[in-house]
Amino acid sequence: MYDFIVVGAGPPGSRFAYHAATEGYDVALLEKGEVGQPLACSGHVSTDLWEYLPAEAADELLQNRISGARFHVGGPDSKAYPFYKSESISHVIDRVELDKTLARRAADAGTDLREQHTVVDLDEQRDRVVVTVARPDGTHTTMEAQMVAGCDGPTSRVRDRVGIDAPEELLHGVLAFTDAPDAGDRVDVHLTAPTFFAWRIPRGAAGVEYGLAAPPGAAVKSLFDELTEAYGVEPSRRCSGAIPIGPPDSVTTDRVFLIGDAAAQTKPFTGGGILYSMTAADIAASTIDPSVPSTLDAYEHAWRDTLATEIRLGSLLRRCYSLPEPIQRLGLRALDGEIGVHMDRPTTLFSRAQLRRLFS
Repeated sequence: MYDFIVVGAGPPGSRFAYHAATEGYDVALLEKGEVGQPLACSGHVSTDLWEYLPAEAADELLQNRISGARFHVGGPDSKAYPFYKSESISHVIDRVELDKTLARRAADAGTDLREQHTVVDLDEQRDRVVVTVARPDGTHTTMEAQMVAGCDGPTSRVRDRVGIDAPEELLHGVLAFTDAPDAGDRVDVHLTAPTFFAWRIPRGAAGVEYGLAAPPGAAVKSLFDELTEAYGVEPSRRCSGAIPIGPPDSVTTDRVFLIGDAAAQTKPFTGGGILYSMTAADIAASTIDPSVPSTLDAYEHAWRDTLATEIRLGSLLRRCYSLPEPIQRLGLRALDGEIGVHMDRPTTLFSRAQLRRLFS
């Protein structure tokens, strides 16, 4: 019997598995397909990412450096409101290789990494969790662990099987890529999608990423086609996925806990979740003892103490996307220019650096 079975080898699952294996626990890490595939997440992240990776990872992952963003109330030809810093505030990375790097690190630490292993059922018992798994050859087997970590994304099967509530909202996100190099250092953000936005991210030699997210049923495909047509491009590769917003009241049961998108540990104002999910993974690894189920309460409280305020403020920021256009323009005009804000921490809107910039 394992100490932990971790379902999902994305950033939170691999990060947690790495820490747990390093601490001497027996860990199985199950991925339903190939690690990193299919791509369903943007590669635009804050520079804090490197704190969670081996020192040499940047050589393989880094594609471009970003110093700011241009906000538009309309399309590419509409007035741009620039927000920037004098140094890089974010990086663009190879998103698939990020997953592979983190999974390899977990395996090197002693994790039993199994690709093409799909969890089809869970039975949470008094002293263990029995997991039914479909193997690559189509047969089923059972595995047992003291605890299970559900890191299997926004439509988590683990969450569904143990009866944890779904996120408050699931947005529909679309990504597409063009191959022409673009070393620009500004992201373009378009407040043209209902309750959310569209974007264009230069990826250096890797090309350009275009994306859009909106509530399901909001004609997402048509809105995205309008975006790429306005830019005059025909992307060669497309992918899509769900973006969870708003964590449920609890992300734990007696022997199961959720991390990352499965727990909706994401930024409500951008949909990004890589840094929040790995922060939660570190908290889980430092608080949870698989032989002591009551330690799940410590995880539940600790991750909320760390992230709840940022998520709450992020929800308030997102409401600005739905303000009438004249008010959006007024706000963007009042705030544009050099900023002192961290892209993962809305609380920095009230930091000394940002307030100094506002009143200068």
